[in-house]
Amino acid sequence: MQQTLKNELKISGIGLHSGCQSNLVITPADENSGISFVRSDLENGIEIPALFSFVADTRNCTCLGKNGQIVSTIEHIMASLYAFGIDNALIKVDNPEVPILDGSAKVFCDSLKSVEIVKQSSKRKYLRVKKDIMFKDDKGNFVCLKPADEFKVKFEIDFPSKIVGHQEFSGVITKELFVNNIAPARTFCEKYQVDYLKSIGLIKGGSLENAVVLDGETILNDGGFRMKNECVIHKVLDLVGDMYTSGYRLLAESVGFRSGHYHNNEVLKKLFSDKDNFEIVEE
Repeated sequence: MQQTLKNELKISGIGLHSGCQSNLVITPADENSGISFVRSDLENGIEIPALFSFVADTRNCTCLGKNGQIVSTIEHIMASLYAFGIDNALIKVDNPEVPILDGSAKVFCDSLKSVEIVKQSSKRKYLRVKKDIMFKDDKGNFVCLKPADEFKVKFEIDFPSKIVGHQEFSGVITKELFVNNIAPARTFCEKYQVDYLKSIGLIKGGSLENAVVLDGETILNDGGFRMKNECVIHKVLDLVGDMYTSGYRLLAESVGFRSGHYHNNEVLKKLFSDKDNFEIVEE
């Protein structure tokens, strides 16, 4: 059956780019309403469905937009809601950005553990992929959705830096696997990227507290990586959140190679462009 929260859940932190406090409230929602966001800081805040068709920007994060209003960096909370089996929720946020917290989904998951999740009266709907759907860019980076009986992910990254290098992930996305082995993986970037973004007035809230920062072959964070292959695992975290913007739980295998938010959004557009590519089922 579909599920929602019994009571509202509040989570606060800073916005990555604004550096300002961002207060988020996840509230229960009716069955078949899905996940939506609303800007509670705006007098005329409108509900923005967390769907691929409302994605307005995929540079550095997944950003939703509608009628000029935006909510960015939704991927970590979306992945957490997927893992905890929450089908319906309205997320109120008083900032254009979801709080970045520690750069992973760990805090979201820890918070969700503390609330009661209730079953609703309608059956859950799944999206079954019926044929291979691939989006590939001109650099050879790609993501492919293949038919499967559960949501599986295979992912590879390949960086020239020896400290990252070639990393792989393969697994079925269950709540236990996500909470224990995926959620703690933090976003990562190179120091030169940080320096550039700060020079143009972005990532005012960025720090070693919410990202793994690499400087050549050195990790600037005390303690280094949090886990083995943390970089590819964070890419998987992002992918799970992005795939939930399909509006359904997937029965598919996702195979990614050096892909990101842009590729994830484009493959969903391609998937939904032809009704023969998929079917909606109840299980």
